[in-house]
Amino acid sequence: MNTNLALLLLLAPFLGFLFNIFFGKSMGKTASGVLGTLMVAVSFAVTLYFFGQINVAKTPIQIQLFDWIQINGFKVDFGFLLDQLSILWLLFVTGIGSLIHLYSISYMHDDENMHKFFAYLNLFIFFMITLVIGSNLLVLFIGWEGVGLCSYLLIGFWHKNQDFNDAAKKAFIMNRIGDLGLLIGIFILGSMFSTLDYATLKTAIAGTADLDLGLLSLAAFCLFIGACGKSAQIPLYTWLPDAMAGPTPVSALIHAATMVTAGIFMITRLNFIFDLAPDVQNIIAIVGAVTSLVAATIALVQTDIKKVLAYSTVSQLGLMFLALGLGAYEVAVFHVITHAFFKACLFLGSGSVIHALHGEQDMRNMGGLKKVMGITFITFLISSLAISGIPPFSGFFSKDEILMVAFEHNIVLWVIASLASLMTAFYMFRLLYLTFFNEFRGTAEQKSHLHESPALITFPLIVLAILAAIGGLISFPTNSWLSGYLAPLFSVVATEEHHFGTQEYMLMAIAVIGGLVGIGIAFNKYIKQNQVPTADAEIDGFAKVLYNKYYVDEVYDAIFVKTTNNISLFFRDYVETALSSIVFGFGKVTNEIGYQGKKIQTGSIGFYLFVFVLGLCAILTYLFIAQ
Repeated sequence: MNTNLALLLLLAPFLGFLFNIFFGKSMGKTASGVLGTLMVAVSFAVTLYFFGQINVAKTPIQIQLFDWIQINGFKVDFGFLLDQLSILWLLFVTGIGSLIHLYSISYMHDDENMHKFFAYLNLFIFFMITLVIGSNLLVLFIGWEGVGLCSYLLIGFWHKNQDFNDAAKKAFIMNRIGDLGLLIGIFILGSMFSTLDYATLKTAIAGTADLDLGLLSLAAFCLFIGACGKSAQIPLYTWLPDAMAGPTPVSALIHAATMVTAGIFMITRLNFIFDLAPDVQNIIAIVGAVTSLVAATIALVQTDIKKVLAYSTVSQLGLMFLALGLGAYEVAVFHVITHAFFKACLFLGSGSVIHALHGEQDMRNMGGLKKVMGITFITFLISSLAISGIPPFSGFFSKDEILMVAFEHNIVLWVIASLASLMTAFYMFRLLYLTFFNEFRGTAEQKSHLHESPALITFPLIVLAILAAIGGLISFPTNSWLSGYLAPLFSVVATEEHHFGTQEYMLMAIAVIGGLVGIGIAFNKYIKQNQVPTADAEIDGFAKVLYNKYYVDEVYDAIFVKTTNNISLFFRDYVETALSSIVFGFGKVTNEIGYQGKKIQTGSIGFYLFVFVLGLCAILTYLFIAQ
């Protein structure tokens, strides 16, 4: 029964993809949307069943479908592993995925290719489930590449705009760079242990006395490179802000709860490898902290509502990597969950605003929307408080845990993370104030059409806002259900249960005060002084550097893109020309020999007999001389 249910969990979205891609257009827009949503809801229902089973039995469910690869002692099965980590991930992947599908029925209703959109969304969920429930790294890699393909299709969904196509290609190519690192890491582990199965790897590593820690650390570092690409960490983060070119439900699905969390999932799943590579863990922590701060500074001055949320995502992912690098895997998972709640709500809320303004995304042309979009405003406010770390909302608990762990391990990393958190509060309330407060700054036509979004859009916002408000209770500081639930996964107990004393309360107070300071600065600037960001041409000084994202894209373009193009042109204009000359030269020589040879073909039988006798005499002469 478990095998059948696991196949239903996996294949329901795939069936939705097949129906929509082949029959969706004839079914009609609403029917294709309802079908796609139901298929993901089925997966969510099955996930709830397995969650109940594992929560009671406390033992993972292993399902082997068939033998896949077996070569000279190297063996890989195609199977599923349903344990605490995979089920927890599936809960928010399929749960939030269902809400986003429901939201999309209304949001995408005017698009002529709505059936394709739902087909791609269903396929994305199928590959994400594959990534999460695979029992080994090779099955994970199938899902890993699949979500990369689907992100390309979804980011470039409105393909008539070339900028959107470029954004899709950028996401695909930058992810391939990280994926090469992941593949190398998989190859190293396969060569070391002759298996890629998680459970077997863990047993083999624990039972090997003369373990090559240097090679294992290299494998861990390569896996981390793969995680950097998928989860948008420095230096492979620039694809994610450009990915906002896709429809807003895509931003919510890919960049809040699913694809960008794949790197965190993979590192958490392989925690027993990273625990033996402390140098790599240090690199992960440093990269995460720096990414968090850099992305937060860029978000301070962005004017596109989705770009602010995109850099916020990069920053929050950096905090998760900081926790991973410090060995606090359960804390990173906790922030993944709370982030999925409030960031999905924020993205969908921005979509509600964009929907009401008929495509407008520049916050300088918004304002005063709370008067006409009450539900969107309240849900956005709750999620903004959550991401800013204000109690008692969910983000406070998860972010506070990360900051406490950082303080215990490295004061410098704690300072960096604290600064990033303070900036988060500022730029999120800057976004909130510019969008919903003061007077409307758009056109008169836009103002005449302002309205609250339909129920299919507001209902997911309400559900996600509730989860963003109370989601922190799953890991309450003095009684963490989540830590106990995930404990069987970790070979090393990374963090002890906090016994709250003066230090802990001081750290909590600093975090909350920092968030309130950020909110206060934003209030003073954008409510009391009623400031509006200046036009692009008027931005100068360091703000211009931040607005242009530290010119990282331009640097990459100059170093990598232009260099690659110049090398390509060199090979095209010189190397390929030379090689072509050689190849065509052989053809010309052959052609000339043929042309000269055909002159001998005169048609005279006497001449042919003369040549025949001449040749025969030459052969006989050679034979006599040879003897």
